Formats: sequence, C-alpha cells, structure tokens
Amino acid sequence: MTETPAHRWHRNLPLLLVAGLALAAGTLTAGPAHAVPADDVRINEVVTTGDVNDSVELYNKGTGTVDVSGWILKDDSSSKYKIASGTTLAPGAFKAFDVHGSFGLGSADKARLYLPDGSTLVDSFSWTSHSDPSWSRCADGTGAFKATTVTLGGPNACGGSGGGTPVAWPGSGSVATADAADVFGQDLSGLYQEGGVMWGAQNSGKLWRLVGNGSGGWKPDTANGWSAGKTLRFPGGSGTVDSEGVTLTGAGAAGGIFVASERNGDASGTSRLSVLRYDVSGTGSTLTATREWNLTSDLPAVGSNSGFEAVTWVPDSYLTGAGFKDATTGAAYDPARYGAHTGGVFFVGVEGTGAVHGYVLLDTGGYTRIASVSSGMSGVMELQWEPQAARLWVVCDDTCNGQHRTLQVNTSGVWATTAVYNRPSGMANLNNEGFSVAGAAECVGGSKPVYWSDDSNTGGHALRKGSITC
Repeated sequence: MTETPAHRWHRNLPLLLVAGLALAAGTLTAGPAHAVPADDVRINEVVTTGDVNDSVELYNKGTGTVDVSGWILKDDSSSKYKIASGTTLAPGAFKAFDVHGSFGLGSADKARLYLPDGSTLVDSFSWTSHSDPSWSRCADGTGAFKATTVTLGGPNACGGSGGGTPVAWPGSGSVATADAADVFGQDLSGLYQEGGVMWGAQNSGKLWRLVGNGSGGWKPDTANGWSAGKTLRFPGGSGTVDSEGVTLTGAGAAGGIFVASERNGDASGTSRLSVLRYDVSGTGSTLTATREWNLTSDLPAVGSNSGFEAVTWVPDSYLTGAGFKDATTGAAYDPARYGAHTGGVFFVGVEGTGAVHGYVLLDTGGYTRIASVSSGMSGVMELQWEPQAARLWVVCDDTCNGQHRTLQVNTSGVWATTAVYNRPSGMANLNNEGFSVAGAAECVGGSKPVYWSDDSNTGGHALRKGSITC
C-alpha cells in the first residue's frame, strides 16, 4: 500500500509526542529545538563515589544531533540539576555532568533524565549499592548496566584491558631488589627518574638524590650534601613536609623539584594538600620551598593521612594535541588563557578518594583546577607521565593488590582508562607507594626498566626493579 501523508502522520505521532509537540484541536504546534527523538539520549554511566565524582553521563545513540538544553537530571528525590543552555549531543557523543552541587547519589538511589518540562521521563537507572567504581551500560546506550572502571566522557570500558579486569603485567614477571640492604628504612614514597638520577620523596620530610650503583640499581649520591637525603621545609623554613610524591617539569631539575605533601608533620592531624617547589642547586642539608601551592581549600576534605600521595607533570603540548577539555571552561584547553605556568599541568593523586586532579600552577603562586578524574581505584599512591608512550600511569599499593592503570585523553577530550594491569607475577603484594618508568634511551631489545619504592622496606629493601615493553 502506498503510504499517504495521513499514514505518515499517524506512524510518527508517538515520536512527536515524546519530542514535545502538542496536538490541539486537530492542529500541530511546533515544540522547542530539542524535539529530536528523545529516545536517542540514554543515561550511559553513573558514578556515585562522592563529591566531584557524583556524575551522570549521557550518550546519543541516534544519528542526529540532540539539543539537551534545559533537560533535567534528578536522583530519587525532587532535587534537580538543569543542563545548561546551548548543550548539544552529536551522534555517538558522550557528556558527563557533575551533579554533586545539586544532589548526592546514594548507595541505594536512582538517576533520572527528564525533558525540560520536568515531568516527561526520558530514561532512568536505579541501583542498590555504590558504584565500584562505575555503573556503565555495556554496550554503550543499549546494554544493561554493570560495574566497570570510570570512563566519564568516553566509551564505556565493557571489555578488554580497559574494562576493569586486570591483565598480565606488560613486561617480565621477574622483579629484583634495586638497593643495598637497610639504606632508606621505611616511608620511601614517590619516585622520578631523570636520566642517570632518581629522585625519591620520603614521608619523614626528606628528598633523596640517587645515582646508579653499578648493578642496575640505585644508591644515595654522596656529593653536595645528599648522602643522607635533604630535609624539606615549607616556605620560611618551618615545619616538616610529609613528602609523598615528586616530579619534574620539562626544564628538568634546573627548573626545580616539585613535591606533593599531604600535611605538615609538626601538625599531623591537619590536612595541608600542597605542591611545593625546591631549588636543589645548593649544597646545604636543608631545602626550603621557594613556592607553595596550598590546594586544601579547593578540594573535598580528606583525612590528614589520606591526602596527596602523588604528583606528575604533563606537558601542554600533549594536552593541546590530544584535544584535552578544560573542565573550567568546557572548551579545549588553551594554555594562553593562563599566566606563566611551567608549560604544563600538574596532576595530583589523592589516597583517600582515588581521585586525580589537574592543576595549572602559576609561577606567581595562583592556581586553577582544570580536571577531576576518578582513577577507578580506591586509592592513588603514584602518578607517572610516560612521554614515550604518551600515557599516564596511576598506581595503587597493596590496598588494590598492586594494580596499575594507564590513562590517555580520549576523543571526547577527557582522561579515560586504556589498560588495567596486575603487578608482576614475581613481586609480592608490597606497600609500593612509588613507581618510575625509565626513558626511551634505556629501551633495549624492546624492553626498559621500571622501579618501585616499598614504603614498608620489606626485607630491608625499599627499591625494586622490573621491566615493561617499550
């Protein structure tokens, strides 16, 4: 039968009603711009781990762009989050909304999506326990929800090495000690290799400069006052820096050593989430910070011993080339928008929340948070940017059975998990709080060294050596 205009009218009527068109007295009144098939927009991922991580992601599974301006997200209460004007979803696009400022997502709750009228339900998802760490549709937009790693703003990790199921370590399973016995004692934490030098941060307020020991490991540098490590102080020379992470910028040690600290050891009950810069060119036994970026007030409160454990620096060139999205603007990251800031972004890891936050730290002391990402793990103990593979390593300790994850900026401009790895088979479940990857120059036969620092100094050794494929 030939389809007449009347037949087409009746066939499309349900779609027109969902889209917000009104039928009145036998005539049609056109609805707003969002009147594309609302059924194409699905709740695709929900993260309920608290604070900035209370998020709902939408996905457009259709073939046309959908204007979601004014659409409303709700939990199981009357509280609501209204999507900003001008927000659209292209076909196949993902967009995550941080809803914690409007409502919290509980352990037994639901996420609901409504058209702007607040009463036309588009989609919903309910759960009976907190996400661990994410509730994600598999496949995107159409499948059932299941627990996976967090991939807000990108395709869900529904399988493979990025899907929350760890795979084998990408290198040799063999691990050997990389220091002499009883050199450091306990509390050696963050590591950063700079060619033939390894920098180490120790919780007791020390910074170590290590050099090769001739057998593939490391020993304290005995020159310029480094033989027992150097004591770290806050600006003005006071306090005991609870130094947990260490990193360098593209300028190397000449540009300063940057240390992440979670508190002042002289006031150990109070959080002090800071990144500090040190000039290491002198010969004295004490280093006083030349700059402190105290970020405590900008972040959710954590216990004084659950704060910053990790810091790494990612160059602006990678972020702009990958199309990284600045969370403060919603647009592509533009370094020129900020003042002088070392030519990159500092990413810090929080032990207590498993979150990773990206900061532009201005040379003058100001700062702007431009990213907050769930690592997908219960805690972050180390971050390392690996330029050779353009990936961010996120490391947990024995709390997570020594799990390692790698992240890259995806096509939506946000960090997404690309792989989840078990620790090497030859390494016990140690309290590893530091991890460092050798540079490309050390790649031999398709493999290069990596190093871990064990906070517990198990068996009298704080450093261990393994390998990964180049």
